[in-house]
Amino acid sequence: MSSYLEGFVVAVPAANKEAYRALAARCAPLFREFGATRLVEAWGDDVPDGKLTDFKGAVKAKDDEVVVFSWIEYPSRAVRDAAQKRIMEDPRMKEMGSEMPFDGMRMIFGGFAPLVDEGREGETGYVDGMVAPVPAARRDDYLALCRTHAAMFAEHGAIRVMDAWGDDVPDGKVTDYKGAVKAEDGEAIAYSFIEWPSKAARDEGWAKAMADPRMGPEAGPLPFDGKRLIHGGFAPIVDA
Repeated sequence: MSSYLEGFVVAVPAANKEAYRALAARCAPLFREFGATRLVEAWGDDVPDGKLTDFKGAVKAKDDEVVVFSWIEYPSRAVRDAAQKRIMEDPRMKEMGSEMPFDGMRMIFGGFAPLVDEGREGETGYVDGMVAPVPAARRDDYLALCRTHAAMFAEHGAIRVMDAWGDDVPDGKVTDYKGAVKAEDGEAIAYSFIEWPSKAARDEGWAKAMADPRMGPEAGPLPFDGKRLIHGGFAPIVDA
């Protein structure tokens, strides 16, 4: 089980996909040197428009831009905090930072503590990414829901289900996680992803999940405002 996550959402010009992938691949060994255990970059593939909130609005994506959902795993927050400091000071990172093929001012990021991390062996071929605003007072209810859904998705073909709770989620000048889901006072940010062996497995798994009573009305009301949840499907381009 991962002990800490740093989650990112980025808007990248579609024409810069290979440049973005190449930069992420170059950065991955440095993050491992700084203590990271895994880095995943997933390219937007099935990212729907929402009525209130969505991933595109979260990063103010332009018509020619694609949303990227990514995360870095660390053994602890202390290791992540030390890595952040080294990233800011390392000349190699500064050099690569000057070559960013996207608008870093619109990137959103934050630190998250895992609540549920259930999985099995298997190569990830597709990722569902989600961000939701959850009342801090409903944390235990949200945890119970996550445990139920993790077991259900595993039964329906998921490789891994991760649900994490906002721990270090800063305010941004242009974009941030709170604005992405229109978080209200007293609400925390939940960051989640489901890993699947393929998009086909994901589509089949979701069809089964939507017919599962653990997802239906009989399961009771959600412990958060589902209308403000943002979600999408992403294809991994770097998994290091």
